[in-house]
Amino acid sequence: MKTKLILALTGVLVLILFICSYTVDETEQVVVTRFDKVNRTVKASGLHFKLPVIEKALVFPNNLQEWDGDPGQIPTRDKTYIWVNTFARWKIVDPVAFFKTVGYLNQAQQRLDEIIDPTVRNFITSNRLIEAVRNSNRELDTFEDLGDGDPKRDKAKKPIRFSQVFVGRDKIDTGILNQAKPKLSQFGIELVDVKIKRINYVEEVRKSVYDRMIAERKQIAQKFRSEGRGEAQKILGEKERELKRIESEAYRTAQEIKGKADAESTLLYAAAYGLDPEFYSFIKTLEVYEAALSENSSIILSTDSELFKYLKGYQ
Repeated sequence: MKTKLILALTGVLVLILFICSYTVDETEQVVVTRFDKVNRTVKASGLHFKLPVIEKALVFPNNLQEWDGDPGQIPTRDKTYIWVNTFARWKIVDPVAFFKTVGYLNQAQQRLDEIIDPTVRNFITSNRLIEAVRNSNRELDTFEDLGDGDPKRDKAKKPIRFSQVFVGRDKIDTGILNQAKPKLSQFGIELVDVKIKRINYVEEVRKSVYDRMIAERKQIAQKFRSEGRGEAQKILGEKERELKRIESEAYRTAQEIKGKADAESTLLYAAAYGLDPEFYSFIKTLEVYEAALSENSSIILSTDSELFKYLKGYQ
């Protein structure tokens, strides 16, 4: 009987300890309420105790939480309608204020929607589309990674220029964060970061945007073709000039060789015929006879004809 009583008391004690104890993880913080009123907060991890029945331990996370906004259709300052999708990261820094103003974690999404979404809409409508798309006025070179290795030609390629950017996407993100952060601090929430995740055109203007993009790509392609034709003509011109130079040098070299050969042959002929001038005269006269006379030629000789002196001697 005594053993059973001890076991029963032990069981009751264990049950009371179980009801009175709770653990706090490193990623958690606890608000202890007494009769539904805040009594204390516990942020140290480990095992803790509370009064049974009259006290409750409400657990809240103390690490970063996600918020993903619903994509919305928003007009920019230049009257272009776009879909904007935003995300944020936040955490509970004052669990007591969070519990009193928001309540529980599943209700925080609504509070964040009520504050961040209007702030995003305000900044998008106050700026042009290009401000939400680009961060700076850096020139975008459509020909990047398409260089042919020639520094002069690569330098001559002109980059694509856009409208002037005065704000930029990063500053819009920062502005949304700075404007929404104080409004959420009263709920015990610290807004850590806000970013525009995606921007897209609405269906009504998407087709016209795509048509403009296609036209721009065609213009760039035409520019490539024009530059290609120009380079082709330049290469052909250089080829023709080089060909003429080679032919000219070859002709000059050939003429020099022929001149030297003619000079050498003339010297040889002169040396050969100089040994017997009479024989040379005789040979040359025979060559003239061969060129001027044929089988049917008739000759009337004069007694003083120098040309036919060898024929007269032959008769």
